[in-house]
Amino acid sequence: MRTWRRHSGFTLLELLVVLVIVGIMLGAVSFNAMPDERQRLENDARRIALLLQLAREEAIVRNLPVAFEADQFGYHFLVREDRLWTPLKDDLLRQRSFQLSPVQLMIEPQVSEDTATVRIIFGREPVDKPFILTMKSTGATARIHADGIGHFSVD
Repeated sequence: MRTWRRHSGFTLLELLVVLVIVGIMLGAVSFNAMPDERQRLENDARRIALLLQLAREEAIVRNLPVAFEADQFGYHFLVREDRLWTPLKDDLLRQRSFQLSPVQLMIEPQVSEDTATVRIIFGREPVDKPFILTMKSTGATARIHADGIGHFSVD
């Protein structure tokens, strides 16, 4: 009499199906993990909104004007001491580059005629003028809204 012995394990077809499923899952995860231009610009805008809030508070605490200055490649913060603007020495408010370059910047209401750089000055007072900082890159736009009393939002 013959007895059939069962082999344990997987067939080649079962292994191939599992590998295809794993490959599809990894492809989907890696595709979603890579941010597109819009997401990268929005990340920069959110970071700038938080740093603007910090710079505003820094101006109030130091009792000195603090400025945000940006061009198409990056931004930095300055403090005015003895009628001279100097870079702010702070780990959080250090000079940074945009994730996407170049970035076109516009501020409303427009403060100066210079369109190459944008400068926002925070004074010692807790109330400032509201503004909208618009950031544009190829195919993406982000706006930072400031209400003048310390709230910054991104859309």
